[in-house]
Amino acid sequence: MSAPASTRPRKFDTNLVVIGAGSAGLVTAYVAAAAKAKVTLIERDKMGGDCLNTGCVPSKAVIRSAKIAAYIRRAKEFGLDAGELRVNFPQLMQRVQDVIATVEPHDSVERYTGLGVDCVSGSARITSPWTVAVNGDTLTTRSIVIATGGRPFVPPIPGLADIDYLTSDTVWQLEALPRRLLVLGGGPIGCELAQAFARLGSEVTLVEMAPVLLGREDTAVSATLASSFAAEGIRVLTGHKAERFEQSGEAKVAVCSSDAGEQQVAFDQVLVAVGRRANTDGLAIDNAGLELNQNGTIPVNEYLQTSQPQILACGDVTGPYQLTHAAGFQGWFCAMNALFGGIKRFKADYSVMPWAVFTDPEIARVGLTAAEAQDQGIPYEVTEYGIDDLDRAIADSEAHGFVKIVTKQGSDRILGATVVGYHAAELVTEYVTAMKYGMGLRKILNTIHIYPTLAEANRYAAGNWQKARISPLALKVAARFHRWRRG
Repeated sequence: MSAPASTRPRKFDTNLVVIGAGSAGLVTAYVAAAAKAKVTLIERDKMGGDCLNTGCVPSKAVIRSAKIAAYIRRAKEFGLDAGELRVNFPQLMQRVQDVIATVEPHDSVERYTGLGVDCVSGSARITSPWTVAVNGDTLTTRSIVIATGGRPFVPPIPGLADIDYLTSDTVWQLEALPRRLLVLGGGPIGCELAQAFARLGSEVTLVEMAPVLLGREDTAVSATLASSFAAEGIRVLTGHKAERFEQSGEAKVAVCSSDAGEQQVAFDQVLVAVGRRANTDGLAIDNAGLELNQNGTIPVNEYLQTSQPQILACGDVTGPYQLTHAAGFQGWFCAMNALFGGIKRFKADYSVMPWAVFTDPEIARVGLTAAEAQDQGIPYEVTEYGIDDLDRAIADSEAHGFVKIVTKQGSDRILGATVVGYHAAELVTEYVTAMKYGMGLRKILNTIHIYPTLAEANRYAAGNWQKARISPLALKVAARFHRWRRG
C-alpha cells in the first residue's frame, strides 16, 4: 500500500474505496465490481448495516409476529376458536435473530468477496481526498464513496441519560416484554414499534410533539392511523413534549407538557424514536476539505458528488431520504459517477420515490399529496376509492382504508398516490411504475386486473376518475339515443 498523499497520486491502489457496508455501500461495491473495477469495501461493524441488523429486517419480523397475534385475537371473525393467546417473548426474539441470520448471507463478506470486492473489517479514516487509512495501512484511491449510514438521535432531555432507554438499535436486545412501554416519536419507526409491542401485550403510550402522527402524510392518513391505534388501546399523546424524566427506585416517570399543561406518564421501558443522525464521527472528513450540512449530513450535488468531485456520498449519511431502497438507488449513481464521471455523469432523479409505513393499516405513498401540490402551485384534482367496497378485502375481513390519487388538473397524469390498507406497500407499486414511465389513469383502467385481488383497488380508483369526467350532457344524449333505438 502507498503512503498518504496530500496531492493527487500518480498511481492508485484501487479504483474505489467504499466506506460502509449498509444498503448504499453494498450496492455501490456490487455495481463497481460488476463493472470490473478494483473496489475496497470497509465496514467497522456488521455487514448489512442498519437494515439487516437493527432496522428493516428485525422490525418486519416483529411486526409479522404481532400481526399473527392480532389475527389470533380476531379468530372468531373468521369462524375459528383459537383459545387464549400466549406470547413467548424470548422465542419471538429468537425468531427475529433467526430471520436476520437467514438473510445475512445476502450481505456477507463471503458473497461480496466472491463478487470480486476486497472486504476489510475496520474503522476507516479519510486522510486526504485520495487516501483512506484503515487498520494501520493507507490506501490510495481514485474515488471514495462515503456510505456510513445513520444512527438514532437521542435528544438531550433532562434525566433521559440516567435511564436505560431503548432505541431502534438496542430494542432487539430485550429479553422480556415491557409491561408499560413509552414511545417517544410518532414517525414511521415509533408508530411501527408502538403498534407491534401493543399487539404483543405491552401497555403502550406514544408521545409526539407534532399535532398528528406521521405529519408528512395526508391528513386522512394520520386520522386513520390514530383511529386504529385508539381501537387497539394505544394511548397517543400528540402535541406533547417530553420535558424531563424522573426515577424513584423502580418507578419511572416522563413529565410531558402540552397546551393543557403538564402530565406524568409512568413506564417501565422507554423507546426513543425521534429521528436519526448521520454517521460521520471518526471519518476525519475535514482532511478532504469537506464540511457538513446543519443537520449533520454530507452535502452532495445531483450526481452524489461532494465538494471534492472524486468523493461521493450516498444513503442516510447524505439523505434526503432515510430509506433502504433510496440508499440502494443512490448507490448505483455513486458507483457509476465514481468510475465513469470523467466520461459521463448520471443524475439521480428522486421524482418517483415511494415509501411505506408498515403499521396496520399499512401506509404507502409515491409523489405528491394534495397539500404538497397546492403548496407548489400545481393545479390538481383528487380521486378516491374506499377499499371497504373491494370484494377481496371483504373476503379477507380487511375491508378498510382507501386509495387517494392526485392528478394534474384536466389530465390523467398521476402526480401522487397514497394507499392506506391491507398490503398497501404492494398496491402502490402500480402507481410507481405508472409515474416512472408516464402512464396515466386511463391505462391503469384499461389494464386487466385479476379478480378477486387487492390490486383491483387501483383499477376501481382509476374508474372513479373516469366516471367523474363523463359529461352529464353526454349521458342525456345517450339516454335519448337508446330510447330512440327502442322505438
